[in-house]
Amino acid sequence: MTRLLSWLLHCERQLFFWINHRMHHRITSFVLYSFTHLGGATFTIACSSLVALFSPAPWSMAGWQALIALGISHIPVVLIKKVYPRLRPHVAMPDIRTFRKPLVDHSFPSGHSTAAFSIIVPFIALMPQLSWILIPAAGIVALSRMYLGLHYPSDCLAGAILGAGTAALTVSLWPSHLMDYSFV
Repeated sequence: MTRLLSWLLHCERQLFFWINHRMHHRITSFVLYSFTHLGGATFTIACSSLVALFSPAPWSMAGWQALIALGISHIPVVLIKKVYPRLRPHVAMPDIRTFRKPLVDHSFPSGHSTAAFSIIVPFIALMPQLSWILIPAAGIVALSRMYLGLHYPSDCLAGAILGAGTAALTVSLWPSHLMDYSFV
């Protein structure tokens, strides 16, 4: 079992190093540095809140679901970061490319990936055609976290599973009598 785990960690580091070093280009840096903010607290809270408060039903419902999923999904993120204090790649490994003011708190799981995936699921549940745009956008947010030297691939995968799972649960447990109403 330890051999398998060691091999998986080796593969993860190779994938991380490839994303962090081999993909580097001036245009890629600009795009991914910009995209990473789509998983940040400011964008995800503002976007979900604006849709919840100012969109007509059923979009306002999806906004509320996204906002609730966003909040709930970060409870396990905070707890896991305390229980499993994994160092960020740019702290743990030499020669990692990173950008201005890199984060130094714990790496696992990725909060940006969690946030990005938690807010897209309610909108995809409402209109599945949006998956063609929203899933790649959330995936690019996760990719940007590795590119910026802030997270390993497993951090981003765990965040995506936490965010999408919490949102799917939020949507599935949403009271049916609130399906057609806006809250404002």
